[in-house]
Amino acid sequence: MILNSKFVVIGAGALGLASAEGLLRQGAEVTVLERGLAGRESSWAGGGILSPLCLWDYPDEVNRLALRGMALFGGFAGALYQTTGIDPEYQRSGMLVLPPSDVQVAQKWCAAHGVNMEMQDDGMLLPDIAQVRNPRLMQALRARVEQLGGRIVEQCEVKQIVEEAGRVSQLVTTQGSFSADAYIVTAGAWSKVLLGEHALQADIKPIRGQMLLFKFDAPPLPHIMLQKDLYLIPRRDGHLLVGSTLEDAGFDKSTTEEARTMLLRRAIGLLPALRDMPVIRHWAGLRPGSPDNIPTIGRHPNLPNLYINSGHFRYGITMSPASVEVLLNVINGTPQPFDVAPYLWH
Repeated sequence: MILNSKFVVIGAGALGLASAEGLLRQGAEVTVLERGLAGRESSWAGGGILSPLCLWDYPDEVNRLALRGMALFGGFAGALYQTTGIDPEYQRSGMLVLPPSDVQVAQKWCAAHGVNMEMQDDGMLLPDIAQVRNPRLMQALRARVEQLGGRIVEQCEVKQIVEEAGRVSQLVTTQGSFSADAYIVTAGAWSKVLLGEHALQADIKPIRGQMLLFKFDAPPLPHIMLQKDLYLIPRRDGHLLVGSTLEDAGFDKSTTEEARTMLLRRAIGLLPALRDMPVIRHWAGLRPGSPDNIPTIGRHPNLPNLYINSGHFRYGITMSPASVEVLLNVINGTPQPFDVAPYLWH
């Protein structure tokens, strides 16, 4: 256990705040540094579907972490609601996968992995797929970290990782220097840039995703709806999210008319009622893309007090409870729930 240890976590997204919350519950002293505003990057911008879109399309290394996160998420969200009074709006809304899709491959995969699937007239329903409302989840996580005594420093960009005698001795930031017993990089799309020469195989880069938001009086769909790479996510209060693009555009978070037109056209094809609805909001976020979508979680091979929990691409929120579990087990030297070799830092 890490009682009385002092940690600095770099990045206040879902992975950073969840890592901080886990450390705080084990008795550590934690400071979280955030280059902008806490919880306002990829974790805020995503749709909150708690699953890789079609699980059968992903490698085992992605699904192992995702399925563990999905199993833990109800308890994780419930505990946040209970302790903070902020409802992350976790709900098992189910996801309807529309054609075209390989039904036989999907059925075989679901049967082998114990995932419920029901054939419908219009597609395949995965009734247990849940969603969470990202901005509310981030509010709850921030409140819980602060409730447990964690310190969050915003507008604090790390400019240099200072190494002395084979360890990290301090971080030089735009708000002065910070030192700790150990440091955890959870900086999402910025992780590789921040680490510089220390990144090694953590090959993480930004992948832009654009989303549209609509508002109905009541939820216009009973389930999340997915067709290939387009999804419609109904919220309890009648908001409907439509996403998303996959764009290798560097650190450019601007939106484009081209993406708006494409998302709108395809969404109207699935839900004709959108034809007469105004777009309430159009935004973009930068996902932390990584080779084969496999995140890096663990201890730096050369700097024993430097850790990472990053590179989760589109699945950071889904994987967050499981990723924190893996990270804490690495830090504590305790057994893992499954083989974590694919995620370790090399």
